Amino acid sequence: MERNKNAKDAQLEQYRVNNYGKKMTTNQGLKVSDDENSLKAGVRGPTLLEDFHLREKLTHFDHERIPERVVHARGFAAHGEFELYKSMKEFTRAKFLQNPGSKTPIFIRFSTVVGSKGSADTVRDVRGFAIKFYTEEGNFDLVGNNIPIFFIQDAIKFPDLVHAIKPEPHNEIPQASSAHDTFWDFVANNQETAHMIMWLMSDRAIPRSFRMMQGFGVHTFRFVNEEGKAKFIKFHITPVLGVHSLVWDEAQKIAGKDPDFHRRDLWENIEHGNVVEYEIGVQIIDEKDEFMFDFDILDATKIWPEEIVPVQMFGKITLNQNVDNVFAETEQVAFHLGNVVPGIDFTNDPLLQGRLFSYLDTQLLRLGGPNFVEIPINRPVCPFHNNQRDGFSRQRIDVGKVAYHKNSLANNTPSTSTWKEGGYVHYAEKVEGRVIQARSDSFKDHFSQARLFWNSMTPPEKKHITDAFIFEVGKVKSADVRQQVVDMFVNVDKELATKLADAVGVNRPKGQQVNVSAASPALSQASTPRYPNTLKVGVLIGSGFNGKEVKAVVKTLMNHGVVVDIVGEHLGSLTGADGVKVMLNETFLTASPVLFDSLYVVGGKAKNQAKFENDIEQFINEAYRHYKPIGVATTGEVIFNKSDAKPGPGIVIASKAGTDFSNDFIQAITQQRFWDRNIYSN
Repeated sequence: MERNKNAKDAQLEQYRVNNYGKKMTTNQGLKVSDDENSLKAGVRGPTLLEDFHLREKLTHFDHERIPERVVHARGFAAHGEFELYKSMKEFTRAKFLQNPGSKTPIFIRFSTVVGSKGSADTVRDVRGFAIKFYTEEGNFDLVGNNIPIFFIQDAIKFPDLVHAIKPEPHNEIPQASSAHDTFWDFVANNQETAHMIMWLMSDRAIPRSFRMMQGFGVHTFRFVNEEGKAKFIKFHITPVLGVHSLVWDEAQKIAGKDPDFHRRDLWENIEHGNVVEYEIGVQIIDEKDEFMFDFDILDATKIWPEEIVPVQMFGKITLNQNVDNVFAETEQVAFHLGNVVPGIDFTNDPLLQGRLFSYLDTQLLRLGGPNFVEIPINRPVCPFHNNQRDGFSRQRIDVGKVAYHKNSLANNTPSTSTWKEGGYVHYAEKVEGRVIQARSDSFKDHFSQARLFWNSMTPPEKKHITDAFIFEVGKVKSADVRQQVVDMFVNVDKELATKLADAVGVNRPKGQQVNVSAASPALSQASTPRYPNTLKVGVLIGSGFNGKEVKAVVKTLMNHGVVVDIVGEHLGSLTGADGVKVMLNETFLTASPVLFDSLYVVGGKAKNQAKFENDIEQFINEAYRHYKPIGVATTGEVIFNKSDAKPGPGIVIASKAGTDFSNDFIQAITQQRFWDRNIYSN
């Protein structure tokens, strides 16, 4: 993997240290003669306090951990670049958005929200999607999620939300899950959550990969151009590979089989040179049109339907370099919504306004003081000069005796910059009103867009949402809370609420759903792009296989960018009936059907034939129940016929007359899921 050749990588290079082939020293540079034994008075005598190497080593070890993030603790990140392909000069004066073809270094951290640092990747949760742009005018942080809205409208509710969704304090259970009493009690008593809950119960909350999920800025921001004219905007990031998800049973099992599933997927794809690419764009609303919609554009629990306000794509994001050290980069990176550049400004979204305080404040404890910007991953690539001084772990050495403004001793420098010189000037919005603690009436419709989301789903997506509700609310011990949830979501859909009531043992709801018939096709994943490249196929194989057949199929798969794992009863070499050899890199014990997007059932012979066939049958049954494509070689049909799987959608069998097996299998892999498969038929 080649490194990026950009300003940020060049800056980081001066901090990278390769210890390979070097002599061990203390942190003071003193060469160490013994790192196996502490200094003692005699071989069996007491350890001596003067052993400075022991003290330094243990002291550093004792202080290696820093507080994990309260939310977004579990994260993984990568370096890349943003390339502008359409000038946004008409809308913003931000320099990195002016000239098509220009490139800006970036760093993206993906994360779950609720779980601790050691929790699993595939839990049902919102995913953080935070981007740091290292621009020539300073760092711009787009601190978003993979869902375009949020649970609450006002930041004053954020501590309540997090306290409710985190493990319950009396027993610290459950970990990384919203399926418990306090969260659903919060939901039922704070009905502004309704729209977000629909997204959380949808497939969006269990993405297949960081590479296959959208990102959103969530809030309404402003673009301000060189003339000082502003537009309201929302940021959108869309994966080139399309938006794809796991199924819930699969997600739960992956959490046990490979808790690092998402981070491993990102790491390996970048290491192998596979494209990790997104498009980025904005929705734009004129200031004069602020009040023309049936929703408030400053409400963070609302989307701007794309059919009404189209997304204008303007650039490409590519991730192409893994971190060198997860702690130094992924854990120490500090995002803050207040990190903006000229041409990007804020709005009166009350959730955004609170986050502007909180994201800066949280770094002071987590990273030990105000100098976290000097940590290499956080440093801007442009020079920075001000009168801020001292504090824990100050690295910068400011020369001179003046540290205040205004001054004459330093010719009044560092000096401020005018608008024309690139100084950040806040947008001159006219503000008027009485000081009050209240919400606008335009924020009070909590169910219309929740209903819009439901209307936009396909039948399989609606079933997944219904099943998710039944699972989550079914975990709630309080019957009263379960009833409150049912009574709340009848406002979204009566049939959904009725099925939920029947499943969780409470009374059916008496209310009615809101009168909204509109749908937004952009909200469904059904029409997302689909490609076979980077999807994983498990080849289930034993000795005596048809080498010519298998070799041709595997070659076709790899030519289409499919990742192939050869799975058998042992690692190492395996020989076919015609002398062709393959190398097995996984076993039935180390692999699992939930870790593959598709299976290619080859079959063959093994030392323990009964166990071999049973293992393959279990793989087939699991993949079949998860609606995945399955290819069956001529030698694998006998085992396939013993399984629970039946010929039908997504099942490609080589022995069928006239079948172009390789191409049919590629098409099935590309489709990914076959929701019309009846997995419960006899």
